[in-house]
Amino acid sequence: MENSPQYLFLASGVKNGEGFWIVGFKNCDSNILEDKNLLDCHRKELIGNDSAKDILFAINLNITNLINELRNKNYLIGRPSMGISFDIPLNLLENIFDFWLDIYKNQEAWETCLGLLKVRKRISLTNLINSKSLKGNSRKWAIKVETLHTYIPNSLRIEKINEPMWE
Repeated sequence: MENSPQYLFLASGVKNGEGFWIVGFKNCDSNILEDKNLLDCHRKELIGNDSAKDILFAINLNITNLINELRNKNYLIGRPSMGISFDIPLNLLENIFDFWLDIYKNQEAWETCLGLLKVRKRISLTNLINSKSLKGNSRKWAIKVETLHTYIPNSLRIEKINEPMWE
């Protein structure tokens, strides 16, 4: 399975009555459809094993960044026992999937975007974009990567109430 073709996919599924999204890769088209937990396959691309691993890493990091930011802002985002919460809309996941799959075709852009994604794990790229610290293609790609992190759910935020230190 050195660099054998793999199907990178985005699918929806249900396990024990709980819905989820999943991004992964399998070596055979029928393996995706035979998985009893999966309902529908929304994206599927045949690519090499190494490419599938790289792209899956970027997609998962992008989604993790997004979910962590939403939780830090006190939005209610479910934690399914497997996969990604249905609280994240399909169209956003499709955009993330499509972006990383497409950008992988250009090695220079891929490396730039992956670097920006890793920075985005720690800080928002908005200040770097607005301060004009990034130049040329880096700035253009930073805007795209930041756009993949701008989702705001319709669900209400949890307002944390600080308990008094003494009573």
